[in-house]
Amino acid sequence: MWLLSRFFRTAPSAVLLVLLMGIASLFADMTHEGARSIYGAYLPLLGASATALGFVAGLGELAGYALRLLTGIIADRTDCYWGMTLLGYGINLVAVPCLALVSEHGWIAACLLLLLERTGKAIRQPAINSLLSFAASRMGAGKTFALHEFLDQIGAFLGPVLLFGVLYAQREVAPLEALAACFAVLAVPAALTMLVLLYARHRFPCPERLEPPKSRLAGAPDRAFILYLAACGLFALGFMDFPLVTLRLAATHGVSERTLPLFYALAMIADAFAALIFGWLYDRFRFLVLLLAGGLSAFCALFLFCSDSLPWLLVGIVLWGAGMGAQESVFKAVVVILCPCGGRSTAFGLFECCFGLSWFAGSWLMGWLYERDPFLLALFSVVAQLCALPLYVMLHRHAVTSPARSR
Repeated sequence: MWLLSRFFRTAPSAVLLVLLMGIASLFADMTHEGARSIYGAYLPLLGASATALGFVAGLGELAGYALRLLTGIIADRTDCYWGMTLLGYGINLVAVPCLALVSEHGWIAACLLLLLERTGKAIRQPAINSLLSFAASRMGAGKTFALHEFLDQIGAFLGPVLLFGVLYAQREVAPLEALAACFAVLAVPAALTMLVLLYARHRFPCPERLEPPKSRLAGAPDRAFILYLAACGLFALGFMDFPLVTLRLAATHGVSERTLPLFYALAMIADAFAALIFGWLYDRFRFLVLLLAGGLSAFCALFLFCSDSLPWLLVGIVLWGAGMGAQESVFKAVVVILCPCGGRSTAFGLFECCFGLSWFAGSWLMGWLYERDPFLLALFSVVAQLCALPLYVMLHRHAVTSPARSR
């Protein structure tokens, strides 16, 4: 405890801010990723149909990304980064424990809480990315977002594991009551999230001071940012959501439904370590790392949808996790480099809005293709992601000819 206290007193400011935000995200992901791991079992017990569940889940993801453009603009115009972060986490982390209070047959109320949880993430995410970007000039953009994503995904792994323990302890209880107990337990990491955030806000009331003044000049993103949005849109269009992967695994001989959470846990661990590796590489090689990350994740669909072999399925899941790690670390680090601080929350909001809309459209299309032939899904996924690679090359060439933009 003494060593921990000494570290928090003496650690460089940028490192401490990133660590505190990462720890907050760890507890937050324990809450909402833990909840997501049992939504599919809980809502049907309340009376929700599969159609209703799929619609609400898709609508929640769409709203969670599309609203980020609006919340990014608000964050930039008000400079209220901490306020929007606390509000977003507050909404997000109250909605999940409240699911424990939903009465029997109250699936509509549960669906509204699910949508509220996604809305909370939309409110906070551009502001969080901006807070982290202030530390990036001192730590390096790649390392900053990589460390944050690593801690974030550790929480995404621990949340489902925690609920597995709760369900095991409640194995003699009726399923509906046991699942409700899971949501109630998630109030603990939710409360810890808010405590860490309040401490971080106390330590860093004006985190923008971590960034040199010349980096805080307002301005508009140039053509490189538009090119980058197009490249990431193609990547997202071909990057399937994990429920499609789960659907494929459940239809594979030799894979038990009880082991499906373990596959998701593997993807989250791969995500965490891939984020660290890609983040470190990005600070050394800049945009060339996008080629490596995009090239690796492009082929995950071939392993997942063109083979029934368990080892190849595991390779596909690891590559899917690597793609997620790149998305949450390197892709965000590029936004810091391409966009000025004065409009960075807006840029983050625009990036995530475009990414989310493309991801939603691609997942919807790939679900339709899967029903006709899984090979068609794999083909579309690979082609769409590979089409992004030439745009990454163009972005690298732009950086070479405009070195000031890439530093």
